[in-house]
Amino acid sequence: MSKLGFIGLGIMGQPMALNLINGGHTLFIHSRGKPPQELVDAGAKLCASGREVAQQAEIIIMMVPDTPDVEAVLFDDNGVAAGLSDGRIVVDMSSISPIATKDFAARINAKGCDYLDAPVSGGDVGAKAGTLTIMVGGPQRAFDTVRPVFELMGKNITLVGANGDGQTTKVANQIIVALTIEAIGEALLFASRAGADPTRVRQALMGGFASSRILEVHGERMIQRNFKPGFRIELHQKDLNLALAGARALGLSLPNTAACQELFNAATAAGGRAWDHSGMVKVLELLAHHEIGDKVSDPVAGKS
Repeated sequence: MSKLGFIGLGIMGQPMALNLINGGHTLFIHSRGKPPQELVDAGAKLCASGREVAQQAEIIIMMVPDTPDVEAVLFDDNGVAAGLSDGRIVVDMSSISPIATKDFAARINAKGCDYLDAPVSGGDVGAKAGTLTIMVGGPQRAFDTVRPVFELMGKNITLVGANGDGQTTKVANQIIVALTIEAIGEALLFASRAGADPTRVRQALMGGFASSRILEVHGERMIQRNFKPGFRIELHQKDLNLALAGARALGLSLPNTAACQELFNAATAAGGRAWDHSGMVKVLELLAHHEIGDKVSDPVAGKS
């Protein structure tokens, strides 16, 4: 049993933290808002600051929205860095800038502590089930120490390389996810507009080469009109901003990533900042003047 710290108890962080408690660890938590009662009832110990978490825990985990949030949690006056002592391990499971991550790691290393960037994929479903994919950057020794903790939260756990490489992998993941959501949206919209039953189309596609986890989960969301957030559009926008900024720095063109970002921008303009990212399809539907599942009596003429 280890003494673990967890900072950032939102849609993803809360179930991840609960899995650590259920795994037998002592958990010290800190949240900007009211801490989830579920964690308190499960035995989590409340801390007044990130500094206090770092003083109590051997491994400190962060799961917050963006790069500035991680920097604040780490380096504010009463932040994690102020409470660290030699041998602690700091683990950032947020999705943030790979460049900033390398700087944060160097500053933590200077305090005699290891740093792992370990962003995740799998959404709130994977967080609750403990089946997240975890992409890790950092030293082997720290990875080996933390791996049993990761195994309580995820199933596909990979040490990709040095600090920053985990975040780079997550950016690549988010490119694939965004483009796949867009492709599934177009496919189901095409099928629906042509007069086919999108539920049965999705069922048929799940048995073929087009099958994917995104078709399974987000295809169903699109058909059922369920855009309650598992992963908010505004967070995916943030990740694609990292991709596009990195591409500019590397001299790359990512045209389809840019197109998906414009669709997310349009969704945000329509009030969808907090929609689940599968809600991108609503912009495609607006462009088509057709919603998936609408009945079409004359597909060629476009009359319903």
